[in-house]
Amino acid sequence: MKLVDELLNKSKENIEAAKILFNNKLYNASANRSYYAAFHAAIASMNNANIIKINHTELMSHKSVQAIFVKELILKRKTFSSNIKSYLTDLLRVRNIADYHAKGISKKIASRQLNKSVEFVQRLTEEIEK
Repeated sequence: MKLVDELLNKSKENIEAAKILFNNKLYNASANRSYYAAFHAAIASMNNANIIKINHTELMSHKSVQAIFVKELILKRKTFSSNIKSYLTDLLRVRNIADYHAKGISKKIASRQLNKSVEFVQRLTEEIEK
């Protein structure tokens, strides 16, 4: 199986996990999985476009994934619409609140996080599967 396919499978698995967690009122955990679904989809898109080539042991920082994705696939190549430009940043911000703040996040915020992630993953998956 190609790395891009493995990353997309991981992304889809994280979406499913986020939905299950949300439906069980585990909003912080749902927000976390929602972010990682988008993160893996972004890396898959960059690999698919030959922007980056990583193997199974390499790690990429969250900031570098965000920066390269926006610069290359939105601003330079215009593969994706600029209206998703802030999605990874927004999703990471909410994930950080869910993971590291004492209070955590509400059902409403977790729902927005999940919806944004689903939209992001769908758009990227559609482009990869063209």
